[in-house]
Amino acid sequence: MTGNVKTFPLGGVHPQENKLSANAPIETIPVPTQAFIPMGQNLGTPSKPIVNKGDMVKVGQLIAEASGFISTNIHSPVSGKVLKIDDILDATGYKRPGIIINVEGDDWDESIDLSNDIKEDIELDSKQIIEKIKEKGLVGMGGATFPTYVKLMPPPGKVAEYLLINGVECEPYLTSDHRLMLEKGKEILIGTKILMKALKVDKAIIGIENNKPDAINHLIELAKKYDGIKIQPLKVQYPQGGEKQLIKAALNREVPSGKLPIEVGCVVQNVGTAFAVYEAVQKNKPLIDRVVTVTGKGVKKPSNFLVRIGTPLQDLIDAVEGLPETTGKIINGGPMMGKALTSLEVPVVKGSSGILLMEEDESKRKPESPCIRCSKCTYVCPQGLEPFLLSKAAKLAKFDMAEKEKVMDCIECGSCQYTCPASIPLLDYLRLGKTMVGANIRNRNKK
Repeated sequence: MTGNVKTFPLGGVHPQENKLSANAPIETIPVPTQAFIPMGQNLGTPSKPIVNKGDMVKVGQLIAEASGFISTNIHSPVSGKVLKIDDILDATGYKRPGIIINVEGDDWDESIDLSNDIKEDIELDSKQIIEKIKEKGLVGMGGATFPTYVKLMPPPGKVAEYLLINGVECEPYLTSDHRLMLEKGKEILIGTKILMKALKVDKAIIGIENNKPDAINHLIELAKKYDGIKIQPLKVQYPQGGEKQLIKAALNREVPSGKLPIEVGCVVQNVGTAFAVYEAVQKNKPLIDRVVTVTGKGVKKPSNFLVRIGTPLQDLIDAVEGLPETTGKIINGGPMMGKALTSLEVPVVKGSSGILLMEEDESKRKPESPCIRCSKCTYVCPQGLEPFLLSKAAKLAKFDMAEKEKVMDCIECGSCQYTCPASIPLLDYLRLGKTMVGANIRNRNKK
């Protein structure tokens, strides 16, 4: 491994990494017998179904259209008959609109290139690339699920200078990005070049934490053939993968409060997104599957699976030889930012990066005790906030105060809650504060 190891200067913690599935090659999960496809798979407005009950669909066929600027197309991840358009359970525990398809065979749309040949030459221009990415329903694969094409269209007066590819994967337990970099490195680099062409930039940085030396060395070697792409090793420090933290670490540029990365000439995309961009632009493949880590200390076979969107989580649990008896919680995502699930009927969606089967003893919250004003939460906040103050404001419904103290700058990393000796659920209160302040801001903007 070569290169100067960098990090962000403010806050952060170092939880136990528990990368149990790091050496597990990506396996393809069998196609489910039924696919449950939610319409709300992106940050923004849910998609609108364009198929009806009884319609026959192919893999890759458009089944729901974007219903606004911040919205995405959805394509069928399976072939078969549309059983119904109905409410289905999602990761929040609520039922929301979706399409249920009975799977019959595995018949793909003829326009998709299914060959294993790696296509190097980028034939489309910037505008055509952005249109293709929009057409194929791509979203941020790191979990935020912001429509990818929107990030590639800076607002008037803003110009991108750098593309940053996030290969950090700082969340404990998760290894889907790590395996993707090892197994699909060349495709990721071509996807990076495609994104550079779309943004009209000549500089890209792929940031990777140095607990993945194999991925760093592999991509450094591959990147020698691709002008303008630099592989940047980063110190293991959570939440290194936050957009603002990555930009500060890699470029020493600071995104102002309330602003986006484009403010400092940067656009950030996940490595999974770069791979999906390669498949969309070079292979005409919509976003119909993704790599998901299934792991936990009690799991017999921690794994990384290539899974079709719409596959019930139960299928993934079966593939790791079942739910351990010692499981206390099933977490959608990692232990720091993930959220507990109420059912295994929930399907894999575009933003599903991992499923953590957390042991009962580590999943129990300790009893809350009074705040002792130790200020540990402030020291570890990577955004320079005062979590104890913001949580108090949210708890007392003082949302004007929470807004004034910049609760919307919170990236929900959970560092404050992780380090709190009083076991106060700080992240819960901060999420509540963000939800209420966000609603207040939207209501003000409507007037």
